[in-house]
Amino acid sequence: MEQTPHDLRQIEALLDFYTASGVDCFLGDEPADWFELTSRQAAERAQSPAPAVQAPQGRPPRQPDAPAPAPAPASRMPAPEAGPQARQPAMAPATAQTGAFGQPGVLPDREIIEAARDLASSAATLEDLRQCLEAFDGCNLKLTAKRLVFADGNPQARLMFVGEAPGRDEDLQGKPFVGRSGQLLDRMLEAIGLDRSSVYIANVVPWRPPGNRTPTPQETEICKPFIRRQVELVKPDVLVFLGAASAKTLLGVQDGIRKMRGRWMTYPANGGEIAAVATYHPAYLLRSPLEKRLSWRDFLAIRQRLNTNA
Repeated sequence: MEQTPHDLRQIEALLDFYTASGVDCFLGDEPADWFELTSRQAAERAQSPAPAVQAPQGRPPRQPDAPAPAPAPASRMPAPEAGPQARQPAMAPATAQTGAFGQPGVLPDREIIEAARDLASSAATLEDLRQCLEAFDGCNLKLTAKRLVFADGNPQARLMFVGEAPGRDEDLQGKPFVGRSGQLLDRMLEAIGLDRSSVYIANVVPWRPPGNRTPTPQETEICKPFIRRQVELVKPDVLVFLGAASAKTLLGVQDGIRKMRGRWMTYPANGGEIAAVATYHPAYLLRSPLEKRLSWRDFLAIRQRLNTNA
């Protein structure tokens, strides 16, 4: 059966997801019990001498430990001592696991979300917020993304756009909306007399999910304090949500984009309210060009709202 361009794009996205996740071999025909294999490897490591570990600067190297006895039952095993890193969940949470490419990952929990809120609220400027995100290790998407996709445009702009998450092109360049959907967004802005120097563009999630998959609710919840603080620091007159995902995250609404688009709402920030509206994501318009007429109406309404509040 002949493959269509759509099928090829799906295959490319799947292979991209496997590569970003660290897959470096073919999958077997038979299922593997990874829990059993992990338990077996842990028992083998406990039976063999541990190699010497290179100590950080200023500390003497640690010698190999004596062979460990067989693991005791879980109820008798002492809890590991919490070190300095374990008391800083924003930088290196205690609930860690191995992520792609061997970096330590984290298990998202309420402690991580609270750490993200504290870190985001501490940022006094957009540059502070960028540095906070660069240092934040509480989101596993950072392990597979090539770089942080913070924002693009004018931080003093009256109009701010918020999407859901960056894609492949954005991940490579470190800027939001620079691929095909970003080029369409530029043309839409030009149609109402604007460009990137007169708007500010960001995403709810600043790291690309592997294979351009949808961010999980946990990933979105961890990143939400940072985009909220970003909106507060920009202080736009009009906030535009590109797609339903960003509107649902920041406004807490549950309507689909067809019902939500073109309807003016308010976003609470800095003790006041910001005029907000949702419109179709440019990526959706590339797949459904007939809907561009509705987005054109939305952009005309956005221009009118800016002129009214000028």
